[in-house]
Amino acid sequence: MSNDIRSVVADVPTQLFIGGAWRDADDRATIEVIDPATAKPLTTIASGSPADGAAAVAAAQEALVTWRSTAPRRRADLLRRAFELMMERQEWFALLISAENGKALPDARAEVAYAAEFFRWFSEEAVRLTGSLHTAPSGDYRVIVQREPIGVAVLVTPWNYPAAMATRKIAPALAVGCTVVLKPASDTPLTALAMAALLTEVGIPPGVVNVLPAHRSGQVVDSLLANPAVRKVSFTGSTEVGIKLLHSAADRVLSSSMELGGNAPFLVLQDADVDQAVAGAIVAKMRNGGEACTAANRFYVHDAVADRFASAFAAAMASLQVGPGYEDGVALGPLVNEAARVKVQTLVDDAVGRGADIVTGGRVPDREGYFYPATVLDHVAADSDLLHDEIFGPVAPIVRFTDLEEAIADANRTEYGLVSYVYTADLATGMQVAEALETGMIGLNRGLVSDPSAPFGGVKLSGLGREGGHEGMLEYTETKYIATSW
Repeated sequence: MSNDIRSVVADVPTQLFIGGAWRDADDRATIEVIDPATAKPLTTIASGSPADGAAAVAAAQEALVTWRSTAPRRRADLLRRAFELMMERQEWFALLISAENGKALPDARAEVAYAAEFFRWFSEEAVRLTGSLHTAPSGDYRVIVQREPIGVAVLVTPWNYPAAMATRKIAPALAVGCTVVLKPASDTPLTALAMAALLTEVGIPPGVVNVLPAHRSGQVVDSLLANPAVRKVSFTGSTEVGIKLLHSAADRVLSSSMELGGNAPFLVLQDADVDQAVAGAIVAKMRNGGEACTAANRFYVHDAVADRFASAFAAAMASLQVGPGYEDGVALGPLVNEAARVKVQTLVDDAVGRGADIVTGGRVPDREGYFYPATVLDHVAADSDLLHDEIFGPVAPIVRFTDLEEAIADANRTEYGLVSYVYTADLATGMQVAEALETGMIGLNRGLVSDPSAPFGGVKLSGLGREGGHEGMLEYTETKYIATSW
């Protein structure tokens, strides 16, 4: 581990952040944070308990009284300063993310810029929380509609984007006047703690943002959702965990936003520009080494261009330098932990056992850390597990097709519906395919769809609600209707 990484990690607080103060866990429990490139410890931090969760909610509830009445311009100015400070420290945050998450530095730098942009976007939206006024159809009174902050929000974030998934929730919540308790993933809690320190530095008042790493995630989150002061839960993670949280939220009819799993199809039509499709496939598949809910999971390629696509795609994948993410020149870092690597290899073995050809990769390398090579499989059978399960790794299975309607039906044959990608030279065809695909987002001749100004989210088991855009701010509000006349 380089000296730079050691010094970056050493700068991060290791305690819980509650009510504007750093404190040990109530029961002194800890979490050991592991470097996935070496499988060795980075540091040890406090692990929160249900009692700590109750303290965090109490701090957020107390701070809510003042924060919700703070002028929108003041909230906007603080969020804007958070954006500026985060970008000033982009390299520092990128090294931290790479150390605990494993992603390559180019990916980590891009994540920091993306994460910071949520602060800037919602600093601009904070002053645009408008309502409406109209005359009732009867003509004898006025209908006034206004948006108010929903209250204390519990935010539960995953390990794959420890900065961006936090800011995508924190920024809109703060913009409208909510206070928050953030529960980051146990694999990557350091970025969240560093974010708490940054927000304190820019002037966010005590109790507005609380950060509660916790190894006993289910127990702690359930206790948070049962707290009567909590009015909102926003979760990003697996569909299985999201369903459990929705069951817990139902007991209190708690407002819920869920950004869950994906099984993204990537369609390459007969008339597609193959070079452009390969470039887009690298982006759609390999952001964060494939450990993303938006990662292309199934490649449906027309038989007329499949040989050229598979060859060029495999060459591009094989050229990616593998190594610790925080080393210069590396394009593909390790997976987050050993369980993730075992899952990926199991899915590859299943596909090969059903007749798939390994074009490149496909085997665990002999080195320390949780590495897996960029892998392309061709002629993948329809019943292969990796076409039905979210891979969450650098593996691209290719399924060849000749009938576009059948390819669309195959793409839709999943319980997920987060994002789809389509490559074609004909815009009309592309729009028709986009409208036929059952997903919340479409990348049409683009391998990247995420943007703070756009409503991110899916359909079916991929989630509820939207993050980003103006819609993302409304998720943290309640609508109040006032009837009056004058």
